Formats: sequence, structure tokens, C-alpha cells
Amino acid sequence: MEYNCRLGVIGTRRDIFSKQDALKYNGLILEKLNEMGIDFVDIQDINEEGLLFDDRDVGSIVQKIKRENVDALFFPHCNFGTEDLVAKVAHAMHKPVLIWGPKDEAPLENGARLRDSQCGLFATGKILRRFQVPFSYMNMCELDDPYFEWRLQNFMKASQVVKELDGLTILQISTRPAGFWTVMVNEGELLEKFNVRIHPVSLPEVKQEMEIQKREREDEIENVIETIQETMEIDVAKEAVYETAALKCAMKALMERYGCKAAAIQCWNALQDNVGLFPCVANSLLNEEGLPVVCETDIHGAITSVMVQAANSLESLPFFADWTVPHPTNPNGELLQHCGPWPASLMKEKPRFGSPFAFNHSHPGSLHGELVGGEMSIVRFDGDNGEYSLLMGHAKGIEGPRNQGTYVWIEVENLKKLEAKIVEGPYIHHCVGVHGDVLPVLHEAIKYIPGLKSDYYDTNDEAMDALLRGE
Repeated sequence: MEYNCRLGVIGTRRDIFSKQDALKYNGLILEKLNEMGIDFVDIQDINEEGLLFDDRDVGSIVQKIKRENVDALFFPHCNFGTEDLVAKVAHAMHKPVLIWGPKDEAPLENGARLRDSQCGLFATGKILRRFQVPFSYMNMCELDDPYFEWRLQNFMKASQVVKELDGLTILQISTRPAGFWTVMVNEGELLEKFNVRIHPVSLPEVKQEMEIQKREREDEIENVIETIQETMEIDVAKEAVYETAALKCAMKALMERYGCKAAAIQCWNALQDNVGLFPCVANSLLNEEGLPVVCETDIHGAITSVMVQAANSLESLPFFADWTVPHPTNPNGELLQHCGPWPASLMKEKPRFGSPFAFNHSHPGSLHGELVGGEMSIVRFDGDNGEYSLLMGHAKGIEGPRNQGTYVWIEVENLKKLEAKIVEGPYIHHCVGVHGDVLPVLHEAIKYIPGLKSDYYDTNDEAMDALLRGE
């Protein structure tokens, strides 16, 4: 799965300041975006200047931006800018908005000023609030300042998160496990608050799709078997490998058929009675392809996975885990583990394709291996009683005792605080981890997701805002 966020770039100016300098900076900005490889749409063809300054151009600009299917809007204030026109365009589009201006130069020797971009940004911020348009602000800087690239890319990734969440459809494979009340969700609220939809299928439908794949997609199944043989140590019968490959192909086909970007599966115990497998390896293979699949029909976990994957732009794949037990010697250490849905590429060594350790039967399908360590982000979307939040924080991989399934020992800043947050809710024992720091992206994305608030276990909103300001 490839991610792509298209940016609408609408430079603005005001008549009483230097038109020449506004045109110069607009050209430099577009040139910089090309150098960065940004997929953007400009307004060069709207008028002879390629800038927003005339109310008569607002309709044409909105039409073009809608026609070009942009996902976010960037309003560089090439001089003071025209705040009401910026607000009109932004209000018509309902997309994430970023405002910024190149740092103003010193006044000329005679005291005249060329641009006053900063003053214009003060005005635009106020009017966007009047229009109730959520927006992001990139602090003034030079175009060659490293902050410019980092901050713009953070906004683009945040916009990608918003894009992926809006209209997200999750394939729900069977009901939740009867004993797992923790994964109950309010399907109506998810639709009403976040435009997230759920498409349920039964296990007989999955089994039927497996038979279709066996009849009609034998080559694809063989390709999956080759991938398993290349990336895993196999400790099960050939028939189990074949059935696992068929299950993977069936799940992918169902996701594609129903337009689903993620799936949540009842991985035990009805699946074993119907199919004779644990789906962990099939889940792992799909996660490897950037198609998040989570365990125990955890719909909120699937939402988390999609958000984290979009925030990281597939730079590293996410992994769905249980908070399980504290480290035996490190007071801030914790075990993240699950029966084997993690991508094989994240493992220190080739993982083993075997059977799960936690069940009293020998159905195959689980994966066993230790995750590569390093710096990570840990995230959980969850809610109850009509309120939703995103638990976020940092972790790093540490050494610890060997475990079964896919696992990693991590260290957090304050495990006692984290433990209390999970118990006191609205969170459960599931989370999503990813290598790297996606917190700045998710912090910015939340601005554009009504009904969702941030909740940090090792930082706070002010610290994240300071980071976005480049402090």
C-alpha cells in the first residue's frame, strides 16, 4: 500500500506591500516544494500572478483544488496576504490547513518595509478562527532552514492520517471472542464521530473464499508459500503452510472486495473449529504488505494501526501487541507480545512458523521471534462513554528473558504512570508500536479529528506544541 498526500499550494499577497517580492517568494517556494518531491497543485493558471489576492478568483481556486483532489492546503504569505480570502478558500474545502510566511527582512534604509508577512499571519489566524477552520501554523523561517522541511513534512503526514481515517472501512472477521468484553465497540459512534465504517463477514464466508482462492488463484498461493519459505523457519506440516497461504489470500481478497484498509479477526477459538488454523502468520504476511490486521476482533486496535502506519508513511511497519508483564529487573521495563501477527521483517532473526504456546491444542499458525529494538512510539486509540482519546508515548527496546510468540522487551520513562493510565482507561491491554517517533505527527493530526483528544504517558500537549514551533 502506497501513501500519497496531495498539497494545494495557494500563495497570497496584499496590494499595499511589494508585489515584486511576493512574486519572487512564491516562485522560490514552489521551487523548494519541487526539490522536496512534494506532490502539489498550485494556482499559477488562475491569474497572471499565480497568487490569491482578488476576491473574484476565490471560486476558480476552490473549483480547481476540488477538481485536483487535494488532501491539504498550504497558504504561504508571500507578503502580508489577504486574510479573508484565505479563510474563504479554507472554509470551502474542509481540509487540513497550514499557514506560514518567509521570515521578513529588515526595513529598507528609508524605513519602508517590503512584505510584513508576520503581521499578515496574525490577521489570518484570527479570521480562520472566526470561520471555525482548524489550522496549523509553521513558525516563520527561511526556506533553507531545516525546520521548514521537517515542519512541512510533519503537516503532510498528519494530513495523511486524517485522510486515511475519514471513510476508513475495517473488515471485521467474525464476532469478538465471547469472553473479551474489552474489545466491545460502539459501531454507531465510530461512524457518527469519525466516519469509520465496519464491514462484517462470517467465518464460513472466509472458508468459502479460501476454497475460491485454491481453485482460481493457485499461482498467488504458491507465491505466498515461497515468501513464507524465504522469510520464516517452518516447523509445521506442508499442509498447514498451504492452508495459511490460502487464508492470507482469502483475507486480502475480502479486504479488496469491500474496500477495507484494515481488518480485525477473531483469531480464536471459532477459527480453529472452522478452518483448523491460527491466523497469526497470515496476519503477519498482510501486515508486511501494509495491510494492517489485528487480533481478537479489536476494531479500535485496527483504527490505531491505520493511524500509526499513515503517520509513519510506511518508513517502518507497525506491530500490534499486548501489554503483558513487567520486566523482572528493570522497574520501567515491560513485555510487549502477541502470538505472532508481527511482520517478519521486524524480527532480529528469521521467525519460526509453529503453534501457539498459550492454548491446549496443537493447531498451527503462530509466529515466534524477537523484534528488533531501538527507539519506538507506542499508541492506542480507544474510548468509552462517548469520549475518545489517543494514548501515546515513547519506548526503547531492551534485553529481557526469552519469550514465545512475537515479542520485545521495552523500557518507558515511568511504568507506574503508564500502568495506571491503562487500568483507569479508557484503554485496554492492546497497543500498536512502531519504530521511530510518530507523536508529533499524531499530535498535529488530532487538531483535524473532532471528538478525539491526546493523552500522553511521558510528555504533554505544551511540549509537543513547542516541538512543532521548532523550539
